[in-house]
Amino acid sequence: MSTVKCLWRSTRLFSLAVLALGLAASTPVAAQQKKLSFLTWNIADQEELFKEWIADFKKIRPDVDVEWLDKKGPEFPTYYQTQVIAGTPPDIINTQGGLWLEYAAAGGLVDMTPLMAKDADVRQRFNADYLANWSYEKKNFMLPFYISKTLLFYNKTMFKEAGLSGPPQSFEQMMEFAAKMSKGEKTGLMTLNFDWLYWPMFKMNGVELLTADLKKAAFNTPKAIQVLDTLAKATAAGSVNKISWTGRWVEPNGAFAAGNVGMLHAHSPAFFFIRGQAPWLNAETFGAAHLPGGWSTPSSHGWGISKGSKHPDVAWEFLKMITNDRNTARFSERRKVLTGNIASDKATLDKMSKADPLAAAVLRTQIEQTDKLTGNWPLANDSRVKEAFYPEIQNAVLGRKTAADALRDAEPKVNKVLSR
Repeated sequence: MSTVKCLWRSTRLFSLAVLALGLAASTPVAAQQKKLSFLTWNIADQEELFKEWIADFKKIRPDVDVEWLDKKGPEFPTYYQTQVIAGTPPDIINTQGGLWLEYAAAGGLVDMTPLMAKDADVRQRFNADYLANWSYEKKNFMLPFYISKTLLFYNKTMFKEAGLSGPPQSFEQMMEFAAKMSKGEKTGLMTLNFDWLYWPMFKMNGVELLTADLKKAAFNTPKAIQVLDTLAKATAAGSVNKISWTGRWVEPNGAFAAGNVGMLHAHSPAFFFIRGQAPWLNAETFGAAHLPGGWSTPSSHGWGISKGSKHPDVAWEFLKMITNDRNTARFSERRKVLTGNIASDKATLDKMSKADPLAAAVLRTQIEQTDKLTGNWPLANDSRVKEAFYPEIQNAVLGRKTAADALRDAEPKVNKVLSR
């Protein structure tokens, strides 16, 4: 069974538990030492920082004991939903991708909009486009933890060998560049495919996945067929590496690190993974740029408060503290990521520009053209739409179906999911 399908089915159990946790949250708690817990998504390497956060909060709220929990990605949904069903959900959760949408739609997360109305400085500290990424039905359910969006990494050595001087400025040029760099074991283009990360290649061609009201499929158009057919032909010819459509993280990033891929469409964390495996990578051989049109898909992490929290007011205090300028800067310095906090991100980039200019060039793209985010539709059934749509994309790019047949077959599947 696929990971997406497992997440969907476990989320159905989560929905059934929401009423129970709501009742638990409304039960009066006797005056006593309070306990607060926060659950993170596969970030155990930051244990020392989280201990510092806990100690700092203890100074503010000596009546509160804080517990930190961490689970790897595949374990996270099952663990969290089990705790929800038991009536003991972590007060604060850190989720990635679109999982939070399913929780919010099920009534499992606290709406932070009224909280930010009272504490306007919290809203103002964040990049507005990234903050809006955590909005569902005009309500903000999450705060940014750390941000990332896709960009184009390129191998300058392969560009030079193919007579290319800079990154492509259109989809057509990107395909042209890919073809020029592909020969033997070398491939022109690779993309990551999970969490809609490939969608900018459709968006830059004016293709929309859904209608404006998000109620019906809108992708089965002549232009979409043309784009998909182009990708399929390029994949068959070797210009686009087939791993683009079957690999997830290690395989495509490892291929680029090996020096045999001209362009890689990925999000910013891939840079640090790649650099750790690529002795050839330096300012003379490596470049980072926006995709044509500036389009990108976010794949960020956020903080939310469980509706079943017995102390949502205390959870909000904790979130305000860990997302302030000082604490986001501390996190950025240690994890080499940006956080969406405008002031600390600027300070981080200023320091990094001197200490690690190549990393700074990559991360600077993350706060540029943030009005061009795509692939982040506020869909409560996001995982089910992916499950309906992406297999048909694979069928086309891997030569199992024509582009026209694949999109024709995907349309009713997506519409069926949207109608539920």
